Amino acid sequence: MSDKGKQIGDVAATFEADTGSAGIVKTRHVTVARPPDVLTLECGRTLGPVSVAYETYGTLSEAADNAILVCHALSGDAHVAGFHAEKDQRAGWWDMLVGPGKALDTEKYFVICANVLGGCGGTTGPASVDPVSGEKYATSFPIVTIADMVNVQALLLDRLGIPRLLAAIGGSMGGMQVLQFAVAYPERLHLAIPIACAAYQPTQAVAFNEVGRQAIMADPDWNLGEYYGKGRRRPDKGLAVARMLGHITYLSDPAMREKFGDRPQEARDYTFTFSADFEVERYLRHQGVSFTGRFDANSYLYITKAIDYFDLARGRASLAEALRGTRSRFLVMAFSSDWLHPPYQLKEIVTALRASHRHVTYYEVATHYGHDAFLLEREKMEGVIAAFLNSGIKSFGPLGSQER
Repeated sequence: MSDKGKQIGDVAATFEADTGSAGIVKTRHVTVARPPDVLTLECGRTLGPVSVAYETYGTLSEAADNAILVCHALSGDAHVAGFHAEKDQRAGWWDMLVGPGKALDTEKYFVICANVLGGCGGTTGPASVDPVSGEKYATSFPIVTIADMVNVQALLLDRLGIPRLLAAIGGSMGGMQVLQFAVAYPERLHLAIPIACAAYQPTQAVAFNEVGRQAIMADPDWNLGEYYGKGRRRPDKGLAVARMLGHITYLSDPAMREKFGDRPQEARDYTFTFSADFEVERYLRHQGVSFTGRFDANSYLYITKAIDYFDLARGRASLAEALRGTRSRFLVMAFSSDWLHPPYQLKEIVTALRASHRHVTYYEVATHYGHDAFLLEREKMEGVIAAFLNSGIKSFGPLGSQER
């Protein structure tokens, strides 16, 4: 390790170039749900063993009372902050909030992030080998849900010796996981910070996801999901289109105008072909192609389906009823220009929490960045999150002492 850094838990932290960097971190793997103690999924099938890819930052306290679980969104993974090597040019996906002196201060908190079940970042998913057949699961992999993902995270916390979390935080699909954790494991979560999400997947969002899935399945190279193996082509064209469509929902009209202008191209510059005349076309094509280099098409199918199935009130009389058994304090954060999960969807969660007599704070960020604002608006998010965590530490007492 370079003498430019010092060791903090799993991370060589603080570099001269960036004193707020989480430093060099490595992805670790742990196996849970080993037979005969397999994982029973919501679909009724069982799965096991399950490999979980995760990263940790900071040091777990002797009392194990400073742990924060970060839950990632659709295209995320366990690499939430720092770098995997000193030569890396791109930090983890939420590096702006995780590190020494940041909102999730790794000199104070022990931060954990795990790749979700069904993902392609090291946790068991469709590209993993089925121990029974010896072949990759592909579409024989069972359909999983947000609840299944959270159950795997709970098993990971058991292996790490963490009976309760100080907090769980995440945006978009990550926020859904936070809500599910608060409902499924009320005594294991003190602070819940769901960001830019909803208590159920709204119809419009389901529609966008379905078009993306159809784009993948319409690619001849998808081959009913059986595209793994030497000499086989991946359905990159379909996955790229799915990513392009999804990326549009992450932006906003003001953000697109600022980035690409109101009139993207003068008529004299037209090629009068189907090439990318406009900057926004080139941008989306780049986003689509680059995505295929780091994501698996089958995982995209499985994860979007899990998102679409998410409904916290399913099987219950109401959302308020679903949240009544929670014991967490909530910070619910929305973004003014988010049209994938508009503020009214976050306010529905707040209303249900208040009806359930839960402790809840609502914060709406004024921004033009759209849904992606949770990955961009550091200055508007950091102080609010840090203050909420600091206030929550004071009320984080022994097991069973949380407010009802």
